[in-house]
Amino acid sequence: MAKAKGVRIIINLECTECRTNADKRSPGVNRYTATKNRRNTTARLELKKFCPHCNRHTIHKEIK
Repeated sequence: MAKAKGVRIIINLECTECRTNADKRSPGVNRYTATKNRRNTTARLELKKFCPHCNRHTIHKEIK
């Protein structure tokens, strides 16, 4: 039998600075993967992570 769909889902986090800033040191958008509990955290997740393209810690927002 197949397993039931779990509560935890895999999400993608994308750098907000890379999306909007054209004057960065290298081209590209940094993305991380993470998991979240869909029952406890229904809103979009925002975490402060390191972006190698911006070379500093920036806010990464959940994308669809």
